[in-house]
Amino acid sequence: MKGLILSGGRGTRLRPLTYTRAKQLVPVANKPVLFYGIEALAAAGIRDIGIVVGDTRPEIQAAVGDGSAWGVAVTYIEQDAPRGLAHAVLISEPFLQREPFVMYLGDNLLARGIAPFVDEFLKTAPAAQILLARVPNPERFGVAELDGDTVVRLVEKPREPRSDLALVGVYLFGPGIFDAVKRIRPSFRDELEITDAIQALIDRGETVRPHVVDGWWKDTGRLADLLEANRLILATRGRCVEGDIDEESRIEGDVVVARGARIRQSVVRGPAIIGAGTRIEQAYVGPYTAMMNDVLVRGSEIEHSIVLEGAEIADLANRIVDSLIGRNVRISRQPAKPSAYRFMLGDNSEVGMRW
Repeated sequence: MKGLILSGGRGTRLRPLTYTRAKQLVPVANKPVLFYGIEALAAAGIRDIGIVVGDTRPEIQAAVGDGSAWGVAVTYIEQDAPRGLAHAVLISEPFLQREPFVMYLGDNLLARGIAPFVDEFLKTAPAAQILLARVPNPERFGVAELDGDTVVRLVEKPREPRSDLALVGVYLFGPGIFDAVKRIRPSFRDELEITDAIQALIDRGETVRPHVVDGWWKDTGRLADLLEANRLILATRGRCVEGDIDEESRIEGDVVVARGARIRQSVVRGPAIIGAGTRIEQAYVGPYTAMMNDVLVRGSEIEHSIVLEGAEIADLANRIVDSLIGRNVRISRQPAKPSAYRFMLGDNSEVGMRW
């Protein structure tokens, strides 16, 4: 069985950060989201993986390489523009060679991996198997309607959903999906929708099995979901302090401090992760914060946030919360202070605060 990871999306919901960075490489708990998908496929025994890429191919290829870091072989498949999930299947047929495969959206995270779903699919051999999760806002997703253990109807982003079962971004397909994709037409969004292709299988009497996931699932395309995924994963990391901590600092709870990090006269309260080369001086780092390498936090407070490489946060009067701060961003205090801060900043930004 092969794997197909889709990483060609432009990440418009995370702009401006994604003007300069592939959305699938935004880190959650200091690891790119895409890496979790590769790990999930590898853990399910899949060794041959195709990654569908677009404009950000050089960055993704530089990060992933040939896949040997995960014990897999990676093939890159070029998509000229985001033309829908079913279009990604269509252009991947030469790589997949009509074998059964798992399609995994590169910005999705599943709490418990996919190995049980792969085993179930291989044993029962339906035309397709889809993963579903109950959501409070199904109009944002493809939605499935069930009759017992069978899927009877799929609708992409319905205005009036008839079910709260959203399609999780993991699909398992037999070879019949290729013919189904070739029978459908572009939707009103001018995309080939995977929901239409699966519906084509259903309409021909093929079996499409559902599986409602019992752990958490996150589509990290929005800031709130990205921060929530970061929170959920940090809560499982445990404690490992290898950096340089002075006697005036306190490390409380489950905190990971990488070798080469330096903490002075500060409090770090977990769950949190501090990357190599990061310096925290006379500062407070609160729960659910992930800092990548070579960050500087001085005279400031931050919690429930993600801070990327090389960012600097200095001398702020108010605490930063619920924020995603890009590479090499500089945030510092200047005369006249505001009462609160909330940021979503792209790489190489600089913000000055008046006080």
